[in-house]
Amino acid sequence: MAKMNPLEEFDWDVFEDAASSQSEEESNEETTDDAERMVVSGIVISINEREIVVNIGYSNDGIIPASEFRYNPDLKVGDTVDVYIESKSDRLGQLILSHKKARATKAWVKVNEALANNATVKAYVECRTKGGTIVDVFGIEAFMPGSQTDIVRADLETFVGQTIDVKIVKINKDYRNVVVSRRAVVEENLAKKTADKTLLKEIWQKHTEV
Repeated sequence: MAKMNPLEEFDWDVFEDAASSQSEEESNEETTDDAERMVVSGIVISINEREIVVNIGYSNDGIIPASEFRYNPDLKVGDTVDVYIESKSDRLGQLILSHKKARATKAWVKVNEALANNATVKAYVECRTKGGTIVDVFGIEAFMPGSQTDIVRADLETFVGQTIDVKIVKINKDYRNVVVSRRAVVEENLAKKTADKTLLKEIWQKHTEV
């Protein structure tokens, strides 16, 4: 059976809009004080359904939406997390932090390394979209085409909310977009099992011939 092109169903339009929004956000961030635009480590001091409170050594703690940690259901009080300092103080004196931006700041290096090394990485499936799903990889939103979800036709809705193993198969550096494939992992695992069975069969045949 001929292999399907990993990008067969990829719709770059989905990401061109996102890239445009991201560029606008980055432009707005350029006006922020450099001392505030940095990634530091913080300690999780409280968790509830809506927000995570993190201490980074300042006199006041920072609050981060719990949704930024949904890829990590095992997060607990006392854990160390990376946070991006958006503002040391808003009009209410609140320290403004972002875990999502901290992950994204470091993510591009990891994504490029994963592509170069054909590494398997974890991805959290956020939602269904045109032609596939949007997944979170290292804090970057990536696209997984429907054809790259499994080796058989899959119900994409069943993957939403799950953390899955994927391969990075394409990076568009101009738009800073990423395409991933779960199917590539499934095929790799099947190939390994087939190779192992073949090896065992050869060993058994040699043993019986003695």
